[in-house]
Amino acid sequence: MINFGKGVVKLRIPIFILSLVLLIPSALGYFHTRVNYDILTYLPGEIDTMKGQDILLDEFGTGAFSMCVVEGMEDKDVSAMRKEMEKVDHVKKIIWYDSVSDLSVPTDMLPEDLQEVFINEDKDATLMAIFFDTSMSADETMDAIEELRNVADKQCYISGMSAVVTDTKGLINQEVPIYVLIAVVLAIIVLSLTMDSAIIPIFFLLSIGMAIVYNLGSNVFRGEISYVTQAIAAVLQLGVTMDYSIFLWHSYEENQERFPGDKKRAMAHAISNTLTSVVGSSITTVAGFIALCFMSFTLGLDLGITMAKGVVIGVICCVTVLPSMILIFDKIIDKTRHKAIIPDLGFIANWVVKHFKVFIVIFVAVLIPAIWGYTHYEVYYDLAGTLPKDLDSVIANEKLDETFEMNSTHIVLIDSKVEPKDIDSMMNQINDLDGVKATLGLDTFVGPSIPREILPDSVKEVVMDENYQMVMISSEYAVASDEVNEQCDKIQSIVKKYDKKAMLIGEAPCTKDLITITDHDFKVVSAVSIGAIFLIIAFVFKSISLPIILVSVIEFAIFINMGIPAFTGTKLPFIAGVVIGTIQLGATVDYAILMTTKYRKARSKGAEKQEAITLALQSSMQSVIVSALSFFAATFGVGMYSNVDMIASLCSLMARGAIISMFVVIFILPSMFMIFDKAICKTSKGFLPERVEE
Repeated sequence: MINFGKGVVKLRIPIFILSLVLLIPSALGYFHTRVNYDILTYLPGEIDTMKGQDILLDEFGTGAFSMCVVEGMEDKDVSAMRKEMEKVDHVKKIIWYDSVSDLSVPTDMLPEDLQEVFINEDKDATLMAIFFDTSMSADETMDAIEELRNVADKQCYISGMSAVVTDTKGLINQEVPIYVLIAVVLAIIVLSLTMDSAIIPIFFLLSIGMAIVYNLGSNVFRGEISYVTQAIAAVLQLGVTMDYSIFLWHSYEENQERFPGDKKRAMAHAISNTLTSVVGSSITTVAGFIALCFMSFTLGLDLGITMAKGVVIGVICCVTVLPSMILIFDKIIDKTRHKAIIPDLGFIANWVVKHFKVFIVIFVAVLIPAIWGYTHYEVYYDLAGTLPKDLDSVIANEKLDETFEMNSTHIVLIDSKVEPKDIDSMMNQINDLDGVKATLGLDTFVGPSIPREILPDSVKEVVMDENYQMVMISSEYAVASDEVNEQCDKIQSIVKKYDKKAMLIGEAPCTKDLITITDHDFKVVSAVSIGAIFLIIAFVFKSISLPIILVSVIEFAIFINMGIPAFTGTKLPFIAGVVIGTIQLGATVDYAILMTTKYRKARSKGAEKQEAITLALQSSMQSVIVSALSFFAATFGVGMYSNVDMIASLCSLMARGAIISMFVVIFILPSMFMIFDKAICKTSKGFLPERVEE
């Protein structure tokens, strides 16, 4: 490793120049990476709801639909506006009652089902169904939504998932730069308090910033990333890789004392030491992110690949770009040196170890309520319901509910050969279900006894082709509610009587699948992350007991973190349970590994149990505190600021998790060492002096 360090020192100027040049293609890659704002597209492609979405687009040329509530407009004005809206690119068809009947025909002469769907005379409101020829979250669909809002009158409210996705895009694009700014400002504050140079935090952030740009820019080869990944990847990478830079700096300072006056040699050894230590600690972090890739809900794969890649790039930049910058700007750094504002708190180590029994009692007392909270916190799946209330799509969805009692819309895809009388019978059975407001099929426009041929082709082609016909169902129940999930089950059982291959699709059925799939994913990811990190610790320490102790201690911190919402009554986004435990375990088990390494070193040199544990805590406490505070700083501000509840919740949980893990490692882990020292020494290699082991 020392030869690598010497090579970096020798080539510091070319490395620095190359790092600047690489920012150009990376930035271009970042701006050319598409962002997906619809997380339902990450459901497995083989389930019926996703197959149905593909059929809808392939067979009918319809990838998305929205409902538009129109209030207080004359019928002739609504008709004129509808025709203007149909001119918008990628709007395939807009169905209103003038699509099948002349405006001169009184509305009370229309079929009753059609009146119920499209007209509310009491509130002077009507409803239009807008069909798009592109998918729900396609860029073209989002552009069409924006254009429709410009064409439509102020009395019009466009609802549906495509509208929600469009508003989510606008909100995320507006907030992401501010996320990064908040994280950088808070990180500088923390580093300024804990570092002994006023300018070194800037170089830390420049190096990590380059690594973030390289990472996000390289996503262009994957085609697209999710908006969740786009929003949190930068702050998360900053949080989990900051301690690598801190380690390099501390090692550089130590080696300057070892090699006074020879900064190049000191840096070469610092790079060698850092590479050896950081590669080991980063493996657990990478393992945590890789575990997310085992989710069948592929949002985990998206976030996992991006973050695992980010950690690897962060390590590379830490031992190449950062040392180069430190040596090049060495004079500036030296001029800004000062004493660290926050002193080393290692002096409390002796007190912590002496009172280990107290902390064991606290551990036992907190464990039971923590586990209860961890298994009883509530989650939500309706992401649209947690967006700011002043967004156009949220206002429109509320209008749809208030005016037409529609909270969600399902679509049945059924064989076109099924007879009209059977379709009518099926729709009647569906209409009888609790919470079904209305059904809308081809025969709704004319009735099952009247030939379908009299309908305009422009209407027929929207809901029927040679293979399938479409039936729309408006539901009073909200997406992700127990009621709508039960309703979907009942609709499925009805439609399967008429066509065993029939499919129920839409936001509510997709979300129902999401609930089932992520519940399974949570178990899989937890098992994979714990198993992987268990094996890594067992390999690193060649121990049977230490993996159990270290993983248990961090899992205890996770139980507390994820259990708190159960006591505060806070609902978490469904993804939190899957992601947070894995990230917190992978990112903060490093704290425990650092202390364990120091403990082993002291024990192998002949120190007695209490002395070795005290020395380990004393020498690692400051590093653990700085690392945890850096992670906290990178995520806390985003959690407080973000208007997207999923992003705010994830960042708040990560920030709190870092602090909880810090306290657990400082107070609980040494206590565990005191109790299990004998077992650790017997089941682990390197804890006894060499003469004893021989």
